[in-house]
Amino acid sequence: MNRFEAFRALHRAGRPLFLPNAWDRASAAALAARGFPAIGTTSLGVAAAAGLPDAAGATRETTLWLARDLVRLPVLVSVDIEGGFGATPEDVAELAADLERLGVAGVNIEDGRPGGAGLADPALQCELITAMKRTAPGLFVNARTDTYWLGTAEDDQADDRAERAEETRRRAAAYLAAGADGIFVPGLADEGAIAALADGLGAPLNVLLPQGGPGLSRLAALGVSRVSTGSLLFRAALHAAVDSACRALEGAPLPAGLPSYADAQDLAAAYAPPSTRRPGRPG
Repeated sequence: MNRFEAFRALHRAGRPLFLPNAWDRASAAALAARGFPAIGTTSLGVAAAAGLPDAAGATRETTLWLARDLVRLPVLVSVDIEGGFGATPEDVAELAADLERLGVAGVNIEDGRPGGAGLADPALQCELITAMKRTAPGLFVNARTDTYWLGTAEDDQADDRAERAEETRRRAAAYLAAGADGIFVPGLADEGAIAALADGLGAPLNVLLPQGGPGLSRLAALGVSRVSTGSLLFRAALHAAVDSACRALEGAPLPAGLPSYADAQDLAAAYAPPSTRRPGRPG
C-alpha cells in the first residue's frame, strides 16, 4: 500500500482519523513520537511562527520548506495550502505536483478569502480542484468550505441555519464532482447538521474538534471520517509558554512532564538530513 492509499484508508466513517496539526519540525516530531499515524499542518501556526499573516497567500515558500522537512518523519503528512498560493489553476496545480513529488499524502484547500472577503466563486474553486487532481492525482484533496465561518447569515435564526446548511451541501457536491476526495467544514459543530451532512455526502467528512462541542467518540457516532485540531495545538503551546513564564516569575511550580533539553534536541535531530545531524548520532 503506498502513502496515498494508506492515507485514504485512515478516513473511516464511525472510526475517524484524528489529525493533530503541527507548525514546525519539533511539534510534528513530538506528535510522531507519540504514535499518531498522520499529521497535518496548521496555516495559522506556520504563518504566525514565521511572522506572516494567515490566509493571505504569504507562506507558500515557508509551507513548501516545512513540507520538505516533515516528509522525513515516519508519518503521513497533509499540508494546509490556504487558498492554493496561486492566482491561476495552473499555479495551484504546480504547487500540488511539487507537494506530491516531495512525498506529501494530502492537502487542504479552502474557499474562504482573506480579509473577510467572503467565499470564492464555487465554479472557480472547482477549476482549482480539477487542475490539482489532474496534475497530482494521488494527493488526497480535502476541499474546505468556510460556509460556517464566512457565510452570509447574520444571526442564528432557523432560516439562516437552513440556508447555511444548503450552501454547504451545494459547495460540497460541486467540489466532489470536480475531483475532491473529502470535504472539510470548519465551524460545523451542531450534531444534527453534522449527521445530516455526513449521511448524504458520499465522501469523507472532516470537521474541527469543537471546543465545548461533541468529542471524538460522539463525532464518530455522527459519521465523521476525520477530526482535525487546526490551530488549537499552536494556540495551546502559546498559552503554555506564557503560563510557564508567569509561574516561574511568581515562584510557582512548573507543570509536570516537561520535555528535557535532551528530549527537545532529539526532536530536532531525528530524521534530519545527514549533513545536519549531530556528530556521533547514529545514521
